[in-house]
Amino acid sequence: MTEQSPSLRDRLRGLFGAGGDGRLGSSVSAGRALELVGGGAALVDVREAHEWRAGHAPQAVHVPLGEIDRAPRRLRTDRPVLVVCASGMRSRAGAKQLRALGFDAASISGGMAAWQRAGGPVRR
Repeated sequence: MTEQSPSLRDRLRGLFGAGGDGRLGSSVSAGRALELVGGGAALVDVREAHEWRAGHAPQAVHVPLGEIDRAPRRLRTDRPVLVVCASGMRSRAGAKQLRALGFDAASISGGMAAWQRAGGPVRR
């Protein structure tokens, strides 16, 4: 029996937010993040406290990037975890660390600015 190459659909899912196994990719669009959070995904905001106070997604858990190793105590392993920051830089690092801890985690591309442009709610 020969090994099949990944289907086009699987390759596209890998490029645009989900692996062929159904897990999240390394990043997702803000629009997709809104859908996932609406479906029960956790949202972790890794910005600093002053950024959090300036405005955050109401359903987010605040865990500054420097404290991301403490996040597992506040998260369930049976649901996806989306990570957000101001622009997407810190959230990529946070998602990578959470994936190393066994979470299905992805960064929200474009950060809170993209979240707001996509219609995501913000609490001040």
